[in-house]
Amino acid sequence: MKAIWNNQILAESDETIVVEGNHYFPKHSLNEAYFTPSQHHTICSWKGKASYYHLEVDGISNLNAAWYYPEPKEEADKIKNYVAFWKGVKVTP
Repeated sequence: MKAIWNNQILAESDETIVVEGNHYFPKHSLNEAYFTPSQHHTICSWKGKASYYHLEVDGISNLNAAWYYPEPKEEADKIKNYVAFWKGVKVTP
């Protein structure tokens, strides 16, 4: 699977985990040059506290467009250190 935004591959892996229709990519598969940490957080009742990344490609920003669970609840432990995308990021085979 590939996560693509603004014509660049943000992440690529054959080891994604699908949860609630979202592909979660292992952190080691990210092209880290495009990611910067965000201070934004949300809470999921069964996964826990999500943290976010901003994306920047060719001078264009996509705020809070990637999220992950650094300390997921036990039920979601399999996605620890995995990152998912939204806000126009295309995930394709």
